[in-house]
Amino acid sequence: MTAGWRSSVHVMGRGVGVAAAQAVLLENATSFSAEQGPERGSAPVVMLGEQALHLLDSLFGEGRISGSHRITRRIVRWNEAEPVSIPHQAFALSGQALLGALPLAHGSPSAVPPRFSLHARPPKPSLHQFGQREAAAAPVTLAAGADAASVLVEAVAAGWLFLIPLGAECAWLLAVGDAPDALLAQSRLVAPAIGTLGAVEARFETAPRVLEHLVGDDWLVLGSGALAFDPLCGDGTAMAARGGILAGAVASAIADGQDPGPLLRHYRAMLIAALRRHLAACLPFYQRGGSGPWWQEQARVTAEGHAWCTSMLAVEPEPAFVLTGSRLAPRTVAA
Repeated sequence: MTAGWRSSVHVMGRGVGVAAAQAVLLENATSFSAEQGPERGSAPVVMLGEQALHLLDSLFGEGRISGSHRITRRIVRWNEAEPVSIPHQAFALSGQALLGALPLAHGSPSAVPPRFSLHARPPKPSLHQFGQREAAAAPVTLAAGADAASVLVEAVAAGWLFLIPLGAECAWLLAVGDAPDALLAQSRLVAPAIGTLGAVEARFETAPRVLEHLVGDDWLVLGSGALAFDPLCGDGTAMAARGGILAGAVASAIADGQDPGPLLRHYRAMLIAALRRHLAACLPFYQRGGSGPWWQEQARVTAEGHAWCTSMLAVEPEPAFVLTGSRLAPRTVAA
C-alpha cells in the first residue's frame, strides 16, 4: 500500500459528481474502488456556462468535453414584457455526450477494507421536493432565419418554454407546466423560432429537491442523486461537479483518519446552503412570471423551500472547514 494511505473508499455509480470525486481521490492519493452500477438515463440537452466548462476542464483535462455548440446570447420574454436580449457565453451538448466524455476511473483498491463509501444513488431515497413541475423534452428543427447561437426562454400563462439549439438546424425544446403544443400556442418568442416540433422523448422533474438523508455514518450521496436544481435558474452540472469535489475531499479526510462527524455535517450544510442560494435566485422569476394559479403556486413552493433551507441552516454551526485545493482544512488553521 502506498505510503500515507490509511484506509480506502468505495465509489458507487456514475455521472459528473462521481467523476469529480474520483478526480479528487486520485489527486489526494486516496485508495478507492469503483462500481459503475447500471446505466442511467441522461438529460437530452445540457447547457454549460463558461465557468462550468472551465471547472470540468480543470478536473478532467482541457478539451475533453468536445462536440458542444457555442451559445452567445440568451433572449428572455417574461410576464408579457418585450423580449430582452442578454449576452450569454455557454455551450450546449447532449447529456449522453457529456456522460460519454467523463473519465471512467477504476480506482486503486488497497488490501484495507473501505472505511467510507460515496453513492450516486441514495441508500435512503426520501426527498424534500419543492413543488412539482414536470418538463417534457422534444427535438425540434429551427425555423429559417432563427438564430442558432441564442437560447430562448419564455413565460406563458401556464408555464415556461426553453429552446436550446444544438447546431445550425436542430434544437431541444423544454416545456414546463403543460404539454409543448399547448404552451407553444401561447408563445410569441419561442414558437416562431421552431420549424418542426418532434414527439416528446423525455419527461423529468425540474422542481428543486434535496435528499432528506444526504449522509450516514459511513457514506454520503453526491451528484444529482443528492441535490437537483431547477433548469430555469442555475447550473446543475457545475453544482454536481462542485459537490463531487467536496465529497471527494470529505472522503479523503475520513480515509486519512479524521473524525467523520464534523466533516459529514459540513458537507450536508454546504449542499443545503447551495440550494438556498439557488432558490433565492429562482424566486423572483416565479413571482414575476405570471399572475395565474400555476405561477402563484410555483412562487409559493419556491419560497417555502427557501424558508426550509434557512431553518435547517439556522441550527448548524459556522462552516468548520475550508476547501484548499483538493483538501479540507479546519477553518481556524486555514485562516
